[in-house]
Amino acid sequence: MRKWTALPSLVLVAACLCPLTTVAQDSAELLARMKAMEDRIKSLEAEVQTLKGQQAAAPAVTPSPAVAQAAPEAVARQAPVSLGGAGGGAAKVLNPDIAVIGDFVGAAGRSAGRPTPSFEMHESELALQAILDPYARADFFISFGEQGVNLEEGYLTFPALKGGFQLRVGKMRAAFGKVNTLHNHVLSWTDRPLVTQNLVGGEDGINDAGLALSRIFAGPNQIFLEGTAQVFRGDSDDLFHSYKRNDVSTVEHLRAYRDITESTNLDLGASYSRGHSVLGPDVINQLYGIDATVRWKPLRRSIYHSFVGRSEFVWSRIGLPKTTTPFGFYVSSDYQFARRWFLGGRFDRSERLQDLALLQDTGGSLVLTYWPSEFSQIRGQLRRTRYGEHLTANEFLFQFQFSIGAHGAHPF
Repeated sequence: MRKWTALPSLVLVAACLCPLTTVAQDSAELLARMKAMEDRIKSLEAEVQTLKGQQAAAPAVTPSPAVAQAAPEAVARQAPVSLGGAGGGAAKVLNPDIAVIGDFVGAAGRSAGRPTPSFEMHESELALQAILDPYARADFFISFGEQGVNLEEGYLTFPALKGGFQLRVGKMRAAFGKVNTLHNHVLSWTDRPLVTQNLVGGEDGINDAGLALSRIFAGPNQIFLEGTAQVFRGDSDDLFHSYKRNDVSTVEHLRAYRDITESTNLDLGASYSRGHSVLGPDVINQLYGIDATVRWKPLRRSIYHSFVGRSEFVWSRIGLPKTTTPFGFYVSSDYQFARRWFLGGRFDRSERLQDLALLQDTGGSLVLTYWPSEFSQIRGQLRRTRYGEHLTANEFLFQFQFSIGAHGAHPF
């Protein structure tokens, strides 16, 4: 009976000793591997010392003239190209984003005496943009035309001031309406509406050196509001002129934005501008404007279909001996019916002041645009304009636009 009672105890002792035996074996194997690695390291160190001794004892060899001449060429072929005295990554950090946009325009038909050339490299825009530091960024847009070079915009932006304000200093397009803020290559047409040409300074528009302070804040019912106040030197071609230092011009703009659905949004704005008129130092010109833009872009078919409808109404108040109030507007639409095709139309009507009399121009356009890629577009525009002098122009305008380089996105 005792033999059978002791058997379970022996089994228990053996079970406890088995893990200890396994641990001892693993430790022995680990020590053996470490010993082998030490031996290999010592062997490698001995080989390195031997190679160093052989290199020191070897006599210097003078290359032949042919080899000496070929060596720099071989190094030049193998060495990577370094621009700006730095490697590729460092050079990109120090250099701004650079882009060039070309705008070629042609015209055919009856122009009613307006100076529209048959072919014209209308503009070549050079864009230089970079973030300076965590507090500011700089943007320069230089326009090269057939009449010369012009700084279209060049400004410094401080986007995160205290209180949520943004400050911009330099030369810039004023925040009056929509079209005045846009560069030529962003427009949906080859030209600018009649109201812009007659009342808001033409192609350059209100574009001057000054300061701009803006802030975005939340309004009621999911409406986002943006207020902008700008003060300029007071010089804008065919619109404002600064006769003395205090003759500054001002622009104020209030914008309201709201998403109606996941595919549709509405953008409304009101603008005011005041400055000394080009008609004389005692003449004050005031501009009032309202603008509206509706966009539709279905999320599931966004690359195939979209729609933009836009309109602006502008009133001018010119303080002549008899106050004159020209008025103008345009209504436009642009529909994307295929991945690369857009069809649009625009109706214009605007009064203008000529020899102290008001004349009214009326026009209409039909536009077809093809986008081969994100970097080019081809546009054709049928334009009919009835001028206040009772002259009618029927024209076909065509445009080729192309861009190279990294061009930053324009404001939405």
